[in-house]
Amino acid sequence: MSEQHFAALYDTLMEDAPYGAWLQFATSYVKKSARILDLACGTGTLTLQLEDQGFQTTGVDISGEMLAVAEKKARERGNNTVFMEQDMRHISGFSNMDAVTLFCDGLNYLAEENEVKSTFSHVAESLRSGGVFLFDVHSPFKVEHIFDHQLYGENAEEITYLWFCEPGEAELSVHHSLTFFIKQEDGRYLREDEELFQRTFLPSVYKKWLIEAGFHNIVISGDFGKRDYLEEDDRIFFKAEKK
Repeated sequence: MSEQHFAALYDTLMEDAPYGAWLQFATSYVKKSARILDLACGTGTLTLQLEDQGFQTTGVDISGEMLAVAEKKARERGNNTVFMEQDMRHISGFSNMDAVTLFCDGLNYLAEENEVKSTFSHVAESLRSGGVFLFDVHSPFKVEHIFDHQLYGENAEEITYLWFCEPGEAELSVHHSLTFFIKQEDGRYLREDEELFQRTFLPSVYKKWLIEAGFHNIVISGDFGKRDYLEEDDRIFFKAEKK
């Protein structure tokens, strides 16, 4: 599938995403009017919600097609939110940010250790001393048990999709195969296919890499920061403060 088609379908796939919970998690650590860099922002839904809460937000994503959708949303709302096309592994041009957010398991699209480390290092360079890095990842339990040969799907009026998950070759990785059937104006359906790969690491490994990148006061939690992380949680939440 082309990136343009996937970007157009992204918000449909994310209709039930817990944006409100991510927003609450972020605002619990960041003061009003703070400068926030929202990485892997996709079509900008959370970026704009942060803006609505009084934060000065900048959205960054590697997909220009996703950002085109985000910018259209911003214009329709009368927002002047800035969106920039950059790779999270090599973000540049930011300094003294109060916070960097990276939600919706965006970090899990990095398959290699050095890619995650590079991201952590560049995030640290973008933050002021005392600034916070907030992100979530798939838990090892989710990758090994919930995603294990699982089939998801939805049959809606305008779009039907099948989503199959199977273990990847790398440790704690998953391969997603998505097939979409998109209704056309003439009533026929267009088939589009998408392949995605994700990988996670142990919480202790993420913590070690954060410390190496210059972070401290690291909090690892579950349920959007509401309690301690449990092994059977599907998501793990991190708050790390730059020294």
